[in-house]
Amino acid sequence: MVTVDKAIIARIEKGKKHFEILVDPELAYDMRSGKSVSLQKMLAVNEIFYDAKKGDRASPDEISKIFKTNDIVKIADEIVKEGDIQLTTEFRRRKADEKKHRIASIISEKAVDPRTKAPHPIERIISAIDQARVSIDPLVPAERQVEHVINGIKAILPISVEETELTISIDAKYSGQVYGILKGYGNFSDQWSGNTLVVKIKIPASLKEKIYSQLAKLTGGNVNIQEKH
Repeated sequence: MVTVDKAIIARIEKGKKHFEILVDPELAYDMRSGKSVSLQKMLAVNEIFYDAKKGDRASPDEISKIFKTNDIVKIADEIVKEGDIQLTTEFRRRKADEKKHRIASIISEKAVDPRTKAPHPIERIISAIDQARVSIDPLVPAERQVEHVINGIKAILPISVEETELTISIDAKYSGQVYGILKGYGNFSDQWSGNTLVVKIKIPASLKEKIYSQLAKLTGGNVNIQEKH
């Protein structure tokens, strides 16, 4: 549990009143970013306030009326996920920078240079983000900002997200391991043809060489992959 002096305020407005809690900034940020965290560890005190700085505690009756519960854990979950978190400027800057690198990594995996069909290096993408001054929200998951960032850097960096469909035919003895590999690439369909597993999967074109390499290593090259453009 974070100490009160190191906690920050998370607040929400409901029923024309503000309700506040004191939380660990790192854990509150992680929860807002979609990670699973311990609410008991996140809370500095198990109290809900009208004004946390003044120590003005909210009325239990009003809490129950507004939130339909007095469960501090459920209420804290709602406040952090749907309300405002008062992160410091330095914290926001650091987290925005981390988020920018994560977004650039995703773009490098999913998008290509349409001229060469090769992925852009992460550092090149980061440079384009900085040059285009694309805003990064430290509280929004990286995956939800990818499209916004790609649109923002297109004028500076030739980039496109191209998909390819692969049909993978592989001996049944490798099926369990193949499923383990492919589930990291998204949804796919599969069927059996005798003792052969046939899988169809759509992926960003930039990832096909990675799949080729993984399956070739698994099977010693005993895999058939057909590509549909």
